[in-house]
Amino acid sequence: MIRNLKKREGLAKNIYTIALFILTAIIILNLYPSIGKFQYTYEKGSPWRYDAITAPFAFEIYKSADELKKEQDSVLEKEFQPCYVIDNNILKRNIAKFLDNSSSSSSPLSKMYIKYITTEMKELYSTGIISSSENDRIKKEGHSNILVKKDNVAKSVSPNKLLSTKTAYEELIENAPAYLNKDILRSYDVNKYLEENINYDKETTDNLKNDILKNISLTKGRIQSGERIIDHGEIVTEKNHDILNSLKQSVLENREKNDSSSILFGQIIVIICALSIFYMYLFLFRKQFMRETKNVIFMLLMVVLICTLTSLAVKYDLSPYIIPYAILPIIITIFFDTRTALFLHITTVLLCSFIVPSEFEFIFLQITIGMISICTLKDLFQRSQLVKSACIIVLVYCVLYVGEILIHERALEQINWYTFLSFLINGLLLLFAYPLIYIFEKTFGYVSDVTLVELANTNNKLLREFSEIAPGSFQHSMQVSNLAADATLSIGGNPMLARTGALYHDIGKMSNPVFFTENQSGVNPHNEINDEEKSAQIIIKHVTDGISIAEKHGLPQKLQDFIRTHHALSKSKYFYYTFKNKYPDKEVDESKFTYPGPLPFSKEMAVVSMCDSVEAASRSMKEYTDKSINDLVEKIISDQINDGVFKNSPITLRDIEKVKYTLKEKLKTIYHTRISYPELAEQGNK
Repeated sequence: MIRNLKKREGLAKNIYTIALFILTAIIILNLYPSIGKFQYTYEKGSPWRYDAITAPFAFEIYKSADELKKEQDSVLEKEFQPCYVIDNNILKRNIAKFLDNSSSSSSPLSKMYIKYITTEMKELYSTGIISSSENDRIKKEGHSNILVKKDNVAKSVSPNKLLSTKTAYEELIENAPAYLNKDILRSYDVNKYLEENINYDKETTDNLKNDILKNISLTKGRIQSGERIIDHGEIVTEKNHDILNSLKQSVLENREKNDSSSILFGQIIVIICALSIFYMYLFLFRKQFMRETKNVIFMLLMVVLICTLTSLAVKYDLSPYIIPYAILPIIITIFFDTRTALFLHITTVLLCSFIVPSEFEFIFLQITIGMISICTLKDLFQRSQLVKSACIIVLVYCVLYVGEILIHERALEQINWYTFLSFLINGLLLLFAYPLIYIFEKTFGYVSDVTLVELANTNNKLLREFSEIAPGSFQHSMQVSNLAADATLSIGGNPMLARTGALYHDIGKMSNPVFFTENQSGVNPHNEINDEEKSAQIIIKHVTDGISIAEKHGLPQKLQDFIRTHHALSKSKYFYYTFKNKYPDKEVDESKFTYPGPLPFSKEMAVVSMCDSVEAASRSMKEYTDKSINDLVEKIISDQINDGVFKNSPITLRDIEKVKYTLKEKLKTIYHTRISYPELAEQGNK
């Protein structure tokens, strides 16, 4: 019944995992270019690496973007004039305001002044008054003439002939006839009725510009079907480059017009194959990662994120080399292992290669960089390590890029220096791996070595309290952590995880420190209780107390597992044996003497369990010799094996032997016998 239930759960989990892979494939498919890619990659000045090609159909040779822009700029400079419109309402409004103010004034103007001012205002507004900033813009853009539209009639006018409010006012004063007094004219503040009446007509200007540009031909020749384009090994000249670009544009346009189902089908095959290989890798070699759905979600999320960034970079004509692809293997290495990191990185690079141009160079560069990032940052403990790794990655990018240039027989003068800038940006973006690690830890519940280093700092608040409240237990934990780190390292586990887990495994003893012998100073409270069952329960309770303290202080689940499993399902043997010896005929309730467990389920937990038992037992030894230490280690760990403590742990007998050897050597070093120093003998007076 239980076996069938487990099979159903496993089947359901596999179906859910496959569904996640299918969803990922659909998302990546939508990121792929809908019309596929041109089958050739080439650069101006480099040799043609493919077989000789001839035109598969007739097509026009399109002008390059630079050629087209130069021709457009030349035509616009000669023929284009921006359009402005005169607003007649401004003239009417200001003349009405002037007449109204002059009639209501306490000292009305004479008729001849009114007549002159109104006549001159009409003439000035008819010429056109423009703002100084707009006039400066016209001159800056280099327009010798502009179109000024009045009453739907446009005429070409030099900007120099247009007036500003200041020049219009000065002209009104200077043009006054001799019979008018200029000082009297100035006192009437005519400048209040002069304002800009020429406004920029954007819609008409854009239409005029588009009409001119429409007449410019986009092509500069034609290639006939079957005509030779380029031979193998021939240098791609500017002319050939333009022809190849035109062929590429024509091919992609034809694909867009025609049915692209074959391209879509090919993309589906490629994506499914790449993701299926990664699924097979997890299924065959890393089943432990598939047990938790969050692991699969996280890995596939990283793939989708990188593919999305690649697609956006290509869409907006950015270099794909600014994307920090090495961030994927770095993060996967930190949370999982190097083999999975490299496998997932290669899968991601292969998927992205069908999005970017120059896919062969891209694949070579990114796979190499992935290997370098894993080698330089296998264990991340400090921020400086990430900075050094980023510098090495940028340097390798640059060296490999120069190597590619030389392989393709191009001169160093043809290097695109913007590519080096892309590599530098890539390195800077790699530094964001540090905050990303923290975000992913909080989101997915992972624990990185960076966090473990911080938690292993004995100056943090919880460990400081532990050392003050239960100093003996703290010293025991320190000793266990040192043993566990070395033992775990010997079997290829994570020594930082074992060290940190060991530091916290006994924090539950903070609740009742005096009930544990290492914290006692001559007084044993168990003697007053005189009840083996109650004493055993107090001892066993340090596990559940430890979990409560860990949850209160926000310790990661991985460290809480060390607290739960370090005694596994063993018994509090001292009180258990005492009870049986005291009451030989009485039936024992073994549950009251048994730890709640569970059994250790990782290498690191198994090692901490061994180290905890051995270190505690070593404190009660009467003498420390090679034989006594060897016998102690063998007995403790053999008893654990016989009790089935390690049956849920992925630890082999060979691993256990290595752990035994490490513990024996470390204990011999800790409890080595000191040399007795001779005393200076007293000598009589000579």
